[in-house]
Amino acid sequence: MKRFLKKLGQVNIRDVGHLFLFLLAILPAKRLRKKRPHLWLVCEYGQEARDNGYWFYRHVRQTHKEQDIVYAIEKNALDEKKVVHLGETIPYGSFTHWVYYLAAEANISSHKGGKPNAAVCYLLEVYGILKNKRVFLQHGIIKDMAEMFFYPNTKMRLFICGAKPEYDYVSENFGYPKGYVKYTGLARFDRLLVPHKVKKQVLIAPTWRRWLYRTSSDPYENVSHGFDSSEYVKTYCELLKDLRLEQILEENGYELVFFPHRNMTSLFEKEIETGNHIYIENWKTKDLQELLMESACMITDYSSIAMDFAYMNKPLVYYQFDEKQFRSEHFEEGYFQYERDGFGPVVRTKEELLKYLEQMLKQPQSVLESYQKNIEAFFPSRDTNNCERIFEAVKEVV
Repeated sequence: MKRFLKKLGQVNIRDVGHLFLFLLAILPAKRLRKKRPHLWLVCEYGQEARDNGYWFYRHVRQTHKEQDIVYAIEKNALDEKKVVHLGETIPYGSFTHWVYYLAAEANISSHKGGKPNAAVCYLLEVYGILKNKRVFLQHGIIKDMAEMFFYPNTKMRLFICGAKPEYDYVSENFGYPKGYVKYTGLARFDRLLVPHKVKKQVLIAPTWRRWLYRTSSDPYENVSHGFDSSEYVKTYCELLKDLRLEQILEENGYELVFFPHRNMTSLFEKEIETGNHIYIENWKTKDLQELLMESACMITDYSSIAMDFAYMNKPLVYYQFDEKQFRSEHFEEGYFQYERDGFGPVVRTKEELLKYLEQMLKQPQSVLESYQKNIEAFFPSRDTNNCERIFEAVKEVV
């Protein structure tokens, strides 16, 4: 009851409006369910079609045309054109979205909040008012203790895992009933092994920081006061302005792309002045998967995007300058220990990072070899059949 009251207290005026949409959608949803009893509804963030939801939807539309499946995306979203030619779409967060959400045999999303309204749907789903088959495709491989994904906090029917150690960890610690968690591989991984051109390019892709983030409907206005003076921002600004970095890139014929997490984009763009060989991109201007595929090496911190890079057998380094604060204020450590299980070395200082980066650019393959066993242990099934395994897993539960 305490948790229920806490969640109820977080409901705002916009959420109340969605409560009325939910009530209005009940009867139309019943009619739609009779007409289309095997409807699957897929989505990601409202503006996007580039993650596991999109790649799964694309696979089903191309290889299982008999399956009734619909994608929810905002009207005039950046990625809308990517999905409209594949099949039926509906406006994300609309009354129609509510009707389809209530009628669907399976609601499938790459995000825990992928639904018409996260607050209202949470109350409906977690407290047993709405019993539907929800499938969590994930946004990235879980490696930390993430209580938000525990079964009592989601009540999801199918939890897709992208790696074997992740599957073991979630199955044993997150409270899901037997058979609710499946190791299939992530849908977006299928594309990573398709032959593609790789540039002499370094990608820096750090994750976000919970203590510097505040919720906002505008992803460009969701950072807290003090963000620009934080160690997090100062460290990356100092790195990108370092003349030694510029020299290393020039000597080896490389360019560098800095891609901040979407939750941390706005003030990074204000603070960072790019120089020769160094560029900044964001989720509105560039698809992260494209950057991962075209980059030869990567620098990250704690981001699970390192798993995507390792899936392609590419060298990387972890720059963890604020580990103590990250563990105390963002995520507690889970099963994944970077020094033991990682796919590259862990460095704490800019000097260590630049030293290793120079080595990595000169001998990328020899650097990678020492971490090959970790990659193979993490991905015992490393192929292009992830979407098909997910399709079969969904069919088993509906």
